[in-house]
Amino acid sequence: MPSAAVPQYVLNGSGNFANCPPGHRFNLYFPIWREGDWQLDSNGKSAALRQCTKLGSAAEPLQKVRQRQQFLAQSLPEILCLIIEARSTAPFATGLGLEHPVENGFAFLSPYGLPYLAGSGVKGVLRRAAQELQTMGEADITQIVIKTLFGHEDDRDARRGALTCWDVYPSPAKDKELLVVEIMTPHFTDYFQNKGAPHDAGKPNPIPFLAVSAGSEFRFVVTCEPALLDESVPMDRWQHVLTRILSHAFDWLGFGAKTSVGYGAMIEDPAARTRREEKRKHEQDDARKVQQQKEREQTLSKLSPAIRAAKDFFDARPEKNQPELSVLLGGLKKGEWSGVVKSEIAQHVKQLMIKAEKWKEESKKKNTAKDDDYQDTLKVKTWLTDQ
Repeated sequence: MPSAAVPQYVLNGSGNFANCPPGHRFNLYFPIWREGDWQLDSNGKSAALRQCTKLGSAAEPLQKVRQRQQFLAQSLPEILCLIIEARSTAPFATGLGLEHPVENGFAFLSPYGLPYLAGSGVKGVLRRAAQELQTMGEADITQIVIKTLFGHEDDRDARRGALTCWDVYPSPAKDKELLVVEIMTPHFTDYFQNKGAPHDAGKPNPIPFLAVSAGSEFRFVVTCEPALLDESVPMDRWQHVLTRILSHAFDWLGFGAKTSVGYGAMIEDPAARTRREEKRKHEQDDARKVQQQKEREQTLSKLSPAIRAAKDFFDARPEKNQPELSVLLGGLKKGEWSGVVKSEIAQHVKQLMIKAEKWKEESKKKNTAKDDDYQDTLKVKTWLTDQ
């Protein structure tokens, strides 16, 4: 017989939806969505919400979507992508303004039923962090930089920003549930809802809501479109600027809802930060070596073949503290060069000897064989005419 095209956890008739993703249990199969059960007290709502905290069959899809996102991010050129591994230091809530019988909704990614923070929300927080840094006088962050990175909606010149923020999928910390039930307790209900006078005798109204547990892992991925950058943010600087903005957002703003009372606070994972900084240092060192080699090649290209050969020989010396005169003189004695190159290097050595006051046309010693400078001078004079 034909069967309904619904998940197995609905067909088996268990009723507890043990393998149902939390987003489906919260929105589609919420326990109090039954006739006559709408007016439940806070305890009833909390019990119903606790049934929505288990990942169930969503644990594997969550792992897969995070792996796929990481693979895609790492496949991009590093200059075009910034990956920040973070951890929440407080519960994280998002989508509380969505309609739901418990008065507070929650943002789940459809159709997977996974909790997530939309990339647009990330970008909004980063823009606000950049604006605060600009107000504080941060040198690298100006209004032009903010418009370049995040776009603007000026009537005459609206444009998108260079940055694209990806959706963020939290992952539970080890031995912890991803979702928990939090409680907000509004006071002064009479004053806010009935416009009565505020007083201390009002009855608190506990309201449960879903949140991602503290200690969960968050991966922030931001990509850059080079064509939308300009001289205000060079290609080799956008990651540095964005890292500063992210740091301010982690320290002072938070992500998601209820950040004013401490929800959504993040810190960058210390181990990941150390790896990222070490990697950046290695990249900077490699870039510096490449630039130095390029400058060296440009300098050598302007030298004569003889002087270039002498410089190459000097740079390859085993003992880096050995002076140039000693190195080149030793090379001449060992017959490293011949012909015109040899005579030109000998001329260079002569100038070095004169500068060091070691050039001696005559020796005042009785045994001239023991006068090293004099003997070296005689050898150099011979090499000068050695073609």
